[in-house]
Amino acid sequence: MSETTDLIRDMSERLFGDMCNKIMLGAAETGEWPKDLWVAMEENGLTSALAPETAGGSELGIADAMVALRIAARHAAPVPFAETLLASWLASGAGLTVPAGPLTIASGDLTLAQNGVGWRIAGAAKRVPYARHAVCIVALASVNGAAHVALVDPKKCKLSEGRNLAMEPRDDVAFDCDLAAAVVAPAATGVDAGALKTFGAAMRATQIAGSLSRVLEITVQYAQERVQFGKPISKFQAIQHNLAMLAAHSAAANAAADMAAEAAEHDMSRLVIGAAKTRCGDAASASAAIAHAAHGAIGFTHEHILHFFTKRLWSWRDEFGKESEWSLEIGRAAAKAGPDKLWSDIVTA
Repeated sequence: MSETTDLIRDMSERLFGDMCNKIMLGAAETGEWPKDLWVAMEENGLTSALAPETAGGSELGIADAMVALRIAARHAAPVPFAETLLASWLASGAGLTVPAGPLTIASGDLTLAQNGVGWRIAGAAKRVPYARHAVCIVALASVNGAAHVALVDPKKCKLSEGRNLAMEPRDDVAFDCDLAAAVVAPAATGVDAGALKTFGAAMRATQIAGSLSRVLEITVQYAQERVQFGKPISKFQAIQHNLAMLAAHSAAANAAADMAAEAAEHDMSRLVIGAAKTRCGDAASASAAIAHAAHGAIGFTHEHILHFFTKRLWSWRDEFGKESEWSLEIGRAAAKAGPDKLWSDIVTA
């Protein structure tokens, strides 16, 4: 563990721990933008973690950025942190200037065509995270089958506002606007919609792991404080069994997230990251159920803090590929490799 990583962990824990309180989380669910939190993140270099220093970024590296992202999720930070990291990675890889401010990413059935000295982007993208709050949408579009990156002003697009289960903005965006030549460039080598989905899956796995750590902490504390039949419910064998299962899922998800972060930094392996996302998705489903069972009715109330985390678990498990999608890809790859390579692929992944 490097000194830089330790500094990022300590700084992130203080920042998100101090600012992401229940009042802020509740206000964000009503549509209020947490400006002070975002400014603090910018001032500490978190939002530009993957942007190069030549462009004013921190250039921390993917592994260190993932450390901060996991802590942000542990405090349910209601901002497009993962999306801004993805967008800056996509834009800087294409040699484009990364805009300051909250960013988001879009891909799908998007096309670019030359229009005089500039470009015109057309198409639609579904459920774009935080599009209404973004200063720029970094879009991955096709030019004669080749992936290009475009910086698009959301004000030039038609937005249909929506939300996920966690009440995070997920907006449908219709693109049909002209772009200057300076804001469009070919994507970096090897970067396409599949690579974007893979990196996004690594980030969602990291966020799930962070949120699960907090769910475990909240549930254990509640079980120690809630008294039934004259003793804390943590003393009952059935509760102890469930807490052990919750701890096991949290540990497995965090180990999987570590695996995904390492793969993202080194070779962006689809199978490794897909396996991590699948394991984290499984853990999210099981752990949310255990946590709510342990809390009983109080855990379902809006006044309790638990729902801010379990709703994110239920939402993030389905984004950048569900467990079923990644499991199918992993299974097909194993079948294609054949029985002789199965064990070696498992132990060397």
